[in-house]
Amino acid sequence: MLGILVNMEKFSKIKGIAAPMLSSDGNQFSMMINIDTDMIIPKQFLKTIKRFGLGANLFDEMRFDLEGNEIPDFVLNKQAYRNAEIIIAGENFGCGSSREHAPWALLDFGIKCVISTSYADIFYNNCFKNGILPVVLKPQEVDALLEDAQKGENARITVDLKTQKVQSSDGIEFSFEIDAFKKHCLLNGLDDIGLTMEKASSIDSFEKRYEKQMPWV
Repeated sequence: MLGILVNMEKFSKIKGIAAPMLSSDGNQFSMMINIDTDMIIPKQFLKTIKRFGLGANLFDEMRFDLEGNEIPDFVLNKQAYRNAEIIIAGENFGCGSSREHAPWALLDFGIKCVISTSYADIFYNNCFKNGILPVVLKPQEVDALLEDAQKGENARITVDLKTQKVQSSDGIEFSFEIDAFKKHCLLNGLDDIGLTMEKASSIDSFEKRYEKQMPWV
């Protein structure tokens, strides 16, 4: 599903607030795992093919009650995290259905990077096609950043795609791996359409040759 065509922003480096995705069993908090695409953007909001406007319903069933009121305990409703650009969550982020609306909703809200130990494959690839960087780190590294993020809006985490490093607010660095082609696309703001347009001159040349060789077509 292509949606409405937009130019994808280049991703290089961000220094921003990170929202720690935590769940509670009533006694203690723990990192949320298996956050699926229906949690990210529920099915009732999938009727549109527009990439913008979905941020208002990001994590809708966790952010709002049945009357549409904000649930105060949800992280993105807390004042410190309303302007978060990074999400830190547990394993298997983006599992469930393959809806591309999930990265659309994240990006529209202002989320530019997700940090986790693992992702569902389709969601992971969709992130790169929409200008979001999904960082994979070791469990202990994600735990350290999760703890750092709980300091609130004063704890700014830096994600540098060029150097492939994440830096905590305390200056501790963690390196991450990324496919060279996916890195190139993010750094240059290239989605599938952008990649095609890079070949525009070659496509034009082919069409002209083809027209001369087969004018009856």
